[in-house]
Amino acid sequence: MSEITALSEFKLGVEMLRDARLDDAVVRFRAAVDLEKQNPYYLSFLGVAMARAERNWSSASKLCEMAVRMKHNEPQFYLHLSEVYTSAGRREEALMTLDRALSSVGPDARLQQARQKLGNRRTPTLPFLGRQNIVNVRLGILRNRISAWRLSSPSRVRSTPERKLPGSVQSPI
Repeated sequence: MSEITALSEFKLGVEMLRDARLDDAVVRFRAAVDLEKQNPYYLSFLGVAMARAERNWSSASKLCEMAVRMKHNEPQFYLHLSEVYTSAGRREEALMTLDRALSSVGPDARLQQARQKLGNRRTPTLPFLGRQNIVNVRLGILRNRISAWRLSSPSRVRSTPERKLPGSVQSPI
């Protein structure tokens, strides 16, 4: 009996998530998870709904990670986890999640599309060190900040006004 109730709560939650009724969707998914705590589909959808509605990134990512560990060959779980990471500002982890999904699940059109949407990563600042090396990480952060600073204003170079020297005559031109 609880399986039927959990499934109906889940279906209602999916409809509400699709209709952007996020708070109601969270309530329905929580009810489904309370009835079936080990269902990876319920956990994953609850995680993505919590991320969208409550912006509770840590709980949402834990739920989605748990779903991926329970059933690692389901592309939807990786997509949900990637969405949570991206909305939390953890783009690199989202990219790594999609790369791991493509190697684990194989070629999947939705995974490839999501990976392409996030774009390519820049090469490490010091290519002879690993991507996760702390020096590369810090230099990459610095590079991104400089890049953002340069893009924030098109003319960062100040033009200095011409000075008049005492006793000099300015040409009328």
